[in-house]
Amino acid sequence: MTRERIPRRPRTAVCAALTAAVVVSPVAGAGAGSASAAAAAPRPVCVSHQSGLAGKLSKDIAKALRGRSGSIAISLRDHATHTRCTLRANQRFDSASVVKATVLGTLLWDAQRHHRPLTKGEKTLAKAMITKSDNASTSKLWKKLKATRVKAFLRAAGMDATVPGENGYWGLTRITANDQERLLDLITHPNTVLSDASRRYILWLMGKVIREQRWGTPAGAPGGVRIQVKNGWLERSTHGWRVHSIGAFTGGGHDYTLTVLTQDNRTMKAGVATIEAVARAVHKDLNPAAPAATVYAPTDRPQEALPAVPKD
Repeated sequence: MTRERIPRRPRTAVCAALTAAVVVSPVAGAGAGSASAAAAAPRPVCVSHQSGLAGKLSKDIAKALRGRSGSIAISLRDHATHTRCTLRANQRFDSASVVKATVLGTLLWDAQRHHRPLTKGEKTLAKAMITKSDNASTSKLWKKLKATRVKAFLRAAGMDATVPGENGYWGLTRITANDQERLLDLITHPNTVLSDASRRYILWLMGKVIREQRWGTPAGAPGGVRIQVKNGWLERSTHGWRVHSIGAFTGGGHDYTLTVLTQDNRTMKAGVATIEAVARAVHKDLNPAAPAATVYAPTDRPQEALPAVPKD
C-alpha cells in the first residue's frame, strides 16, 4: 500500500480550529427544556478531496449520534479519498483492552531494536492477547516490557497524548482517538517505526479476532474488505461504561481506519450501539455502491474481557 497524505493546509486548519468541535442542533418543534444533549447530535469536523463527501460524513455521523448519551470521540482517515474526520479527538479515555494493540506494537518495536524475532512464547501470548483479548497474556507482556518500554514506543510512534496505566493496570492507560489513529496509520502504511513484517503481523492478528469480539467499527463494512479490529470495554463508578473500537479496513481498493471511543454509557450495550451506528454511517458513505446484502453484520452478543483495575 502506498502512503498518501492529506494536504497539510486543510488538515492543519481543521486540527487547529475545531478538533473537538461540537455543533448542537435542537430538535424541530421541541421546547428549550427538551433540546438537551440527549436530543442533540454532535457534528464532527471533516475535510476531503472528494466533492461532497466531507459534508455528507459530518451530517450522517451526527445523525447516527442523535439522541445518544455518553461522551464520544471519533477519528477517521480514508487515504483513498484523502478524507479526515475528527470529533473530540484529543479527549483522553481509559483504554480498556484497546491498548492491547499498543502492547503488541511495543513488543515488535522493541524486538526490532534488538534485531531479534519474537520467541515462540511471545507469539503465543500475542496471539491470545489480540485474537481472544486474553488479559493474563497481556499482563505477562506488560510486565515483560515494563512501562518504560511502552513509553519509549509511544515517543517513537508520535503518540504523545497516551499515558501508560500505572502499577500494572494497563487497562487504565489514557488514550485519545487521534493517538489511536496514529497507531493504525503506522500499522497500515510503511514507516520507520514498525517494519513491514511487524505491520503484517499486527494486521494478521487483528484480522483473526474471534467473531464474538468482531463488533464495533466493523459494523456495516463492505464485502471484500479485510477487517482488522481491536475492541475493549470497562465499567467503573465514574464515567460508567467505557466502550471502544478501533478498526482498519484494507484490500480491494479500500484503505481507511476508524477509531470510536466512548464513556459515560449507562450500559455496555449502549456503548456498542453508539459505535456501530457511527461505523455503519461511515462505511455507507465511503462505499455507497456496496450491496446491502454483502455488508458485515457483527454479532448480536458481543463479548470482551474486562481488564483488572483498582477498586473504586
